[in-house]
Amino acid sequence: MKLALELGPLKPEWHDLIIAFLCFGVTFALLAGVVLPRIVRVLRERESAIDGRQRKADETRAEAEKAHAEYQELLAEARHEAARLRQESQEQGAELLAQLRAEGQRQREEMLVSAREQIAADRALAEAALRAEVTVLATQLAGKIVGEPLDDFARDRA
Repeated sequence: MKLALELGPLKPEWHDLIIAFLCFGVTFALLAGVVLPRIVRVLRERESAIDGRQRKADETRAEAEKAHAEYQELLAEARHEAARLRQESQEQGAELLAQLRAEGQRQREEMLVSAREQIAADRALAEAALRAEVTVLATQLAGKIVGEPLDDFARDRA
């Protein structure tokens, strides 16, 4: 059969068309039967590997978030404990300061009492010494005024 259509140099012969269709069929069969299943299998393996890695990354991210939350909780507890210890130390310091002040006050009072007693004792000694001396001086002065020594009179009176 002859084609009535005139295509010029692009007009193929019928045996060339048959050979081209046979080559296309063999190539298609090879691609569809051998190459395409291998490509599909490799693509599925890659997809499953990517999904596995994605799942593993999600698990790792979840574990990291859990560890971070635990860390934050421990950090909050540590801060709370530090604040409690700081408060406790301040209270102990205030109590110790109050005790030291009370002890200082007590020692001050003891020192004042001791000093007052010492002053009173020194005063009594000074008064006694001055009385004895005043008597002697008064006797001497009276003797000078009278013109006679009054030492015997003072000894008799003593």
